[in-house]
Amino acid sequence: MLSLPKPIIFGCEGHSLTQEEKVFFEKHQPLGLILFARNIENPDQVRALIEDFKSSLKHKNPPILIDQEGGRVARLRPPFWKAYPTAKTFGDLAKSDLEKAKTETYRNFKSIAQDLKDLGISVNCAPLLDLNVDGADQIIGDRAFSRDSKIAGILGHEVIRSFQDSGITSIIKHIPTHGPADCDSHEDLPRVTMTHKELKPHFEAFKVNKNAPWAMTAHIIYEALDSLNPATHSPKVISEIIRGEIGFQGILVSDDIGMKALKGTFQDRAQKALLAGCDVVLHCSGKMDEMEDTIRGVLPLSEMTLARWEALHGAF
Repeated sequence: MLSLPKPIIFGCEGHSLTQEEKVFFEKHQPLGLILFARNIENPDQVRALIEDFKSSLKHKNPPILIDQEGGRVARLRPPFWKAYPTAKTFGDLAKSDLEKAKTETYRNFKSIAQDLKDLGISVNCAPLLDLNVDGADQIIGDRAFSRDSKIAGILGHEVIRSFQDSGITSIIKHIPTHGPADCDSHEDLPRVTMTHKELKPHFEAFKVNKNAPWAMTAHIIYEALDSLNPATHSPKVISEIIRGEIGFQGILVSDDIGMKALKGTFQDRAQKALLAGCDVVLHCSGKMDEMEDTIRGVLPLSEMTLARWEALHGAF
């Protein structure tokens, strides 16, 4: 029987794998790889990096992830790749002409999908379905389609559809919402004090797109839902809100466990995410000491995650 990969997606350090990274990936068999600007020089180099990573794994078709939203979150940039507009550009258009906004959103992200497919990248961490909220930290800002959950949901659906039509897997984020956070979870742990009723409009764009293949958690405490644990580490938020109220049943991946919103060792962060109900853990820095610590907390692929994976992507 083919051995199963571990439910962890790692980053790597540079433009090519080091010998230490190759040995690590061969030994631990992570599910996939995520790429950042530090890993990208030109198209041929990116293709070679991806193929080198794949050669270290026993399972077929490992997911290769990237954040290519457009605007300020774009790992692929000129001169080799087009500069794409912000999500807000399409949300602003939707205020006056929703049908045109839908068409332009689909066309824009279809072009992004083609860029990814050409390189061998199979998963994009988009669309972002958070709302742009007055007074919140601007880590979201113009990355959001709108302040209106209806517009965010409709345009988010066009992104998912464009990726699906292109053979790219989409990840809706940051579920159940990052919009109202008062700080950047890369730097600190946000605490949202809104009531459950006040949070509900922020869930709507995710509910509309609950059939997306993957979703990414938010490292945020919602005091009305679980005052002790951020969503990534909260069995209650994952089971009752993400899986229950929102109704998402696809692959749930954590946001980067290296972000400062989470505390404790990397082993603890990874294990808590998986025990809370995340299907897959994401660790992005490419720092080997962190990766070695993280892998100690990675549990075997669960039967539930395996079933979800096979329903979406087939057998390993």
